[in-house]
Amino acid sequence: MSISASPSEGAAPESLPLGTTPAAAGIHKWVQRGVFVCLFVLVIEGAFTVPALALWLGWPTLSLTEICSEMMKVRYSDDTLECEQPTDFNAPPLGGKAEGAGQTTARDEWGVQPKPGWKPVGFRELVRNHEERIAREEAAKAGK
Repeated sequence: MSISASPSEGAAPESLPLGTTPAAAGIHKWVQRGVFVCLFVLVIEGAFTVPALALWLGWPTLSLTEICSEMMKVRYSDDTLECEQPTDFNAPPLGGKAEGAGQTTARDEWGVQPKPGWKPVGFRELVRNHEERIAREEAAKAGK
């Protein structure tokens, strides 16, 4: 005895994926399409996030290492911090100290909901910060 679908139910049960009833076949098809669209959009979004952030923060005027160093200087309120490139293989998360371990210069307010003590970085503001820092260092060298 075989099970046959009525004309109003759509596809025959033999042609449906395992576990799908004829009544749910339509919704499964649209959920699958929706999931594929969302995954495709997430991949495209991820592909444009890093380049867009790099442009916002100051690339190509600053290299990616200089952008990293400027962000650390803003985040920890310490003009002596630099990003190390290339990083050691024993760096976090694989081992070693965390990036901010031992930092005491950050002005964050800690509590149940921590609040960063630095203002958000504006469009290409790191370039201006970098140029001002270089000018201050040159002025200090010239003043000696």
